[in-house]
Amino acid sequence: MSRDEAGAIRDTELEKVRARYGLLAVVVSNLAIAAVAVFGVWRLDGDKAVIVGILTAAFTAVSSMTTAYLGIKAVSNTARSIALGDRPARSHPEPAPQTPPAQRTP
Repeated sequence: MSRDEAGAIRDTELEKVRARYGLLAVVVSNLAIAAVAVFGVWRLDGDKAVIVGILTAAFTAVSSMTTAYLGIKAVSNTARSIALGDRPARSHPEPAPQTPPAQRTP
């Protein structure tokens, strides 16, 4: 195995670990937000206006956290594949040979 292949395998493993721990961080954060929202709703004893505000804020926080992670991950993966040249090569059709125009006689 060459040095480049070993480096590529290490880079791939590193990306897998980063993805796992990043996803774990997002899931734990979302669970923490949900737990705080449930606790807040439980402590309010039925005040509907405030409950709606808490649930709206919790939903916004969870959705923005998840969307940010997925967006950053997608951009990171795209940039990595472009940098490594993993994208398919664009095929450019060869231009047809041009014949010189016929000369006109006066």
